[in-house]
Amino acid sequence: MRLGRVRHESKYLTVRHFHTEKKWNIEWMCRHLEISRAAYYKWLRRAVPEEELENVRLAGLIREYDERFNHILGYRRMASWINHFNHTHYSKNRVHRIMKKLRIHSVIRAKKRKYAYAKPDKTAENILQRDFYASAPNQKWATDVTEFKVPGEKKKLYLSAIIDLYDRYPIAYVISLRNDNRLVFKTFDKATAAFPSARPIFHSDRGFQYTSKVFKKKLEKQEMKQSMSRVGHCIDNGPTEGFWGIIKSEMYQMYEITDEASLRHAIKDYLRFYSEERPQDRYHCKTPLEVRQEALASDIPIEYPIPENKRINKYKEKWCA
Repeated sequence: MRLGRVRHESKYLTVRHFHTEKKWNIEWMCRHLEISRAAYYKWLRRAVPEEELENVRLAGLIREYDERFNHILGYRRMASWINHFNHTHYSKNRVHRIMKKLRIHSVIRAKKRKYAYAKPDKTAENILQRDFYASAPNQKWATDVTEFKVPGEKKKLYLSAIIDLYDRYPIAYVISLRNDNRLVFKTFDKATAAFPSARPIFHSDRGFQYTSKVFKKKLEKQEMKQSMSRVGHCIDNGPTEGFWGIIKSEMYQMYEITDEASLRHAIKDYLRFYSEERPQDRYHCKTPLEVRQEALASDIPIEYPIPENKRINKYKEKWCA
C-alpha cells in the first residue's frame, strides 16, 4: 500500500513483496516494470520520511476505527473521531486520501421516502419555518414516527421520538408494534414528565396523531405552541428526518438483527450510543448528552450555530423560491 509520495513507489513495493515472499528475480521484475534496478535499491535503503511513518500510523487507526464502528464513518467523522479520541490534529483531506488508498468508505444510505395522505382534524401553521437553530435546551422540539421491518416476519416495529433541536438529544422515545395515537401520546407524556417546565415550539408533520383533538389539548395543557410541516415538504422537519437516516444507516451495520427481540435491543442500544458515545462536529466533538448536561448546568448555554450547507442552499434556491 503506497502511503508516501515517492514516484514509482507502488512498483518498488511490488518488487520488494515478490522478492521477499516468492524469491522472484529483482532484475527481471525491474525490467518488466520499466524501473531501474539502481533506483529500486536506492529506495530500499532510503531513510523513511517522518510523514510516511505518520501515514502508516494513521492508516492503522483508520482500519481500527472502521472495524470498530462497523463501517459507519465517512472521512469527515473519521478525522473528527480519531482527533478527538487520540488528541491528534490530522486534516480531513489527509484522512480522505488514505481512506481512498485503503478502499475504506462509509455506508451510504438509500434515499427512500413515502408520503401518505390523511384528512386532519386540527392543523397548525408552520411556525418553525425551517429555522432549526435553538440557543438553549427546550426552545424547540421536533417529533416523528418511523418504521422498522422485523426480519423474517410480516410485521413492523414503530419508533416515535422527540428530539431537542438545541442538542439533537432524543428526550423521549417509545417503541411499539402499532402506529397509533397511543404511541405518540405516550412519547409526549414521557417527554413532559422528564421536563415538566418546558414550553417549546413543538414541531411535527401532519400525521393523524398530531392533528387529533386529543393531542391538541395535550399541547395546550403544557402551554406549547404547535408547528406543522407543510403537506409534501418533508424538509420542513429536516432534523428528525436526518435523525431517522442516521439510525437506519448505522444501526444495521453495528448490530446483528434477526428477530423482533434483537431489533428492539438494537434500537434501544443505538439510541444510547447516539446520545452518550457518538460525538458530533457541530458540538465541538461532544455527544448530545454532554452538550445537554453542560447547557442545563449553565445560566448562559454555549451556542452552536448550524454550519452552512451548500447543498441545502442550492435546493432552496431551486425549489423554495
